[in-house]
Amino acid sequence: MVGTQLNWDQYATAWARLHGGFDPRVAAPVVRAWLRFAYHVGYVLGRLRVSPTAVTVAGVLLCFCVPLLVGRSGDGLFLGALFVLLAAVADSVDGAVAVATGRTTRLGYVYDSVADRLGEVAWLLAFWLVGAPGGLVVAGGALSWLHEYVRARAVAAGMREIGAVTVGERPTRVSVALAGLLVAGLAGLIEPDLAAGTITMATSVWVLLAAFGLGQLLSSIRRALLDAG
Repeated sequence: MVGTQLNWDQYATAWARLHGGFDPRVAAPVVRAWLRFAYHVGYVLGRLRVSPTAVTVAGVLLCFCVPLLVGRSGDGLFLGALFVLLAAVADSVDGAVAVATGRTTRLGYVYDSVADRLGEVAWLLAFWLVGAPGGLVVAGGALSWLHEYVRARAVAAGMREIGAVTVGERPTRVSVALAGLLVAGLAGLIEPDLAAGTITMATSVWVLLAAFGLGQLLSSIRRALLDAG
């Protein structure tokens, strides 16, 4: 019911229903700690009557700040990395607010998915501004979009589970964006020209993981749909 706050166990049960039956209470310690953190922040925001959509919008705005920040001299890359981290927190917390307060909707799920894709475009734009080749940046964005599109179409075709948890999932992209900007910032402190080479390597890692993850996902979907048939 809207406005009813769930405790952790109730939240974990509701969260599992929305994520293919995966129970966060038995997740790896780091994942479990992250999800509990998101739950507690979401619980507080729910008590303050902050809507999930407001958190989603805030996350997108944080992402849009990243390419603006990396153009700054000095600390721009580090600030960009910080905003990637804050956007990742918002991305987890908007769903936590919705689940903890019983305000999950199909429309909210669509908004969240669109927000994720827009955020990744902003991060890749930042990579390009730092010096990553345009073709590599476009390939990273296209493969990541294709990953999510293929999963959505598989669900529409009758796949009931989420499929394989691949190496190209959203948390991986967050990690690459965060680490890439941080390492590029450190490299730039040593020699300004090193930042472009470092961010190019980070973009290459993004592309390789996205391509391999897409292969994993396609294999999982094929098995799932053949079994369902």
